[in-house]
Amino acid sequence: MTAIAPAPSRSPARAPLDIVILGLSITSSWGNGHATTYRGLVRELSARGHRVLFLERDVPWYADNRDLPNPPYCDLALYHSVGELHRRFAAPIRDADVVIVGSYVADGIEIGKWITRIAQGVTAFYDIDTPVTLARLAAGEAEYLTLELIRHYDLYLSFTGGPTLDRIERVLGSPCARALYCSVDADLYYPESRAIKWDLAYMGTYSGDRQPTLERLLVQSARRWRSGRFAVVGPQYPEDLRWPRNVARRAHLAPREHRAFYNAQRFALNVTRADMVAAGYSPSVRLFEAAACGTPIISDEWPGLAELFAPNEEILIARTADDVLHVIRELPEDERIAIGRRARARVLAVHTASHRAAELEQYVRSVAAGTAVA
Repeated sequence: MTAIAPAPSRSPARAPLDIVILGLSITSSWGNGHATTYRGLVRELSARGHRVLFLERDVPWYADNRDLPNPPYCDLALYHSVGELHRRFAAPIRDADVVIVGSYVADGIEIGKWITRIAQGVTAFYDIDTPVTLARLAAGEAEYLTLELIRHYDLYLSFTGGPTLDRIERVLGSPCARALYCSVDADLYYPESRAIKWDLAYMGTYSGDRQPTLERLLVQSARRWRSGRFAVVGPQYPEDLRWPRNVARRAHLAPREHRAFYNAQRFALNVTRADMVAAGYSPSVRLFEAAACGTPIISDEWPGLAELFAPNEEILIARTADDVLHVIRELPEDERIAIGRRARARVLAVHTASHRAAELEQYVRSVAAGTAVA
């Protein structure tokens, strides 16, 4: 079994940092994976002694679905416009040790120009959607980032690692690009004894480029194995989609319900967006959540996956419904459990929110000291 490395110390190596984050949302997980990422990261930054101010645009769809309206580990402020942002928060942004702007932030280009002009500390762009962002930049359709802004941000934090980081630096002109993968909150995601409800289940927001893979791996498997039990959880699926009768559907699960969901399935399915498959090295937060629960994962294949989890030892790869059905019907139970345990050990060793907070701190201090090497 993979040895579990100790989690990074929560004590900062030097003086605490004043951190300002402008992100899509930390208060609502409705229809986005950003909130889960920000919650774990910010909580662990706070645990390390850093002071965090999170600024979130107040929009109706999140206001109506706030499952964490008052995060206990940071100062939270909602704003309604760029003008209000300027009036209320110029001083903390100017004086912060680091200011981070996330992908998909409304008016992100205007905000980024302002921040890179007035901030005296390190400025960073946190791309939770890197392959999508780069594809939109190439098409001239990125509404929250420009090539000019990439060159002005001191640090580009990317959900995608591997060769993409070199492209961001050498082709797009970032002074410093570093991987800051998604992570899992190990205090919230862990194995627990529950009755198994599903043989294979998937959680994710609808995406047109991801749907063909979901159809091939889960829906076709459900149609061919009528006595099998399947589930798909996530919002924005078209109402005219027709699901087999043995596929349970639910539009949304609050984060507090995720652990129970993973622990009630024999296998979890991971499906990756096309841009992220092409870029590789783009693990989803659902991948780490399921693994932390000890639930064995069946995944589509993409470059870099084998560097995150060992195929056939910590994760199972499927290309067709035949592959899926062979695993969920024929894999011995003791091996199924062992794969889940090995995946959990890998996640706890290197992919927790505590690890990400320590990595972010290291990146920021290195850039501030002028010691970051491209």
